[in-house]
Amino acid sequence: MNRLGWRIFSKNNPLAHYHMARSALDEVSQSGAFVRTASEFRNFISRDPNSQFPAEAGRYHLYISYACPWASRCLAYLNIKGLEKAISFTSVKPIWERTKESDEHMGWIASTKYSGKYTVPVLWDKKLGTIVSNESSEIIRMFNTEFNGIAENPALDLYPTHLQSQIHETNEWIYDKINNGVYKCGFAKKQEPYDEAVKQLYEALDKCEEKLSKQRYLCGNTLSEADIRLFVTLIRFDEVYVVHFKMESHQTTTTMEATLLSIRFGIVPSGPNIDYSSPHDRNKFSA
Repeated sequence: MNRLGWRIFSKNNPLAHYHMARSALDEVSQSGAFVRTASEFRNFISRDPNSQFPAEAGRYHLYISYACPWASRCLAYLNIKGLEKAISFTSVKPIWERTKESDEHMGWIASTKYSGKYTVPVLWDKKLGTIVSNESSEIIRMFNTEFNGIAENPALDLYPTHLQSQIHETNEWIYDKINNGVYKCGFAKKQEPYDEAVKQLYEALDKCEEKLSKQRYLCGNTLSEADIRLFVTLIRFDEVYVVHFKMESHQTTTTMEATLLSIRFGIVPSGPNIDYSSPHDRNKFSA
């Protein structure tokens, strides 16, 4: 694994071709509510060797941030499916810097040619020298099926056919009210949209609590995409979102220190120092 700093000046760097909103601060409506813009790069890698982006070992590189839940779920898939040898990845530096000397915005520093929003994850095609995708929900689907010919765990299917409708329904409310819900709380600029986002967030968390008190996984009796998508937000909830986003409350792919550094101007808060490697009791729900 390499580490990539936030300074990205090279003209050949894949991140130098983005064209999106300037930052998340620009994605706030006149009502004061946070409204996330759609990902711009939406190509798809295929197992078909004749496709524009065929699944090939050593061809693709994934840019992630350990602090970012959207990127972390892509890295989780990379590890779970056993694609570490086939797809390389780079983690950005967690501490923000000023994007330009004349700019108050703190984030990833990039070429002056680009004025849009820089995001992770980014799936880069080294052969064609272009971005394949920056949409995490589609990147994880590619990792789940399209690389099975070279994956170490090809039999593992986190999006099985018989559960897809249930996964879709679950993803819809978890994304809107939890994954993106924490950002609706954190970036809201007026009290009313903040209050509504917090209400929906905790109602959704209660729904998860009720469901998972009776079964080990969200959909069916097996680990699925829905569980991974929920996990990356929950693992950051108490230590990050509760405090930073004003909401009072895969170890190898989640680095809490990096997550905290990315939003605390380099200051890591004390506690609660949770041991996420301690044994769980979820086996009681196994079939």
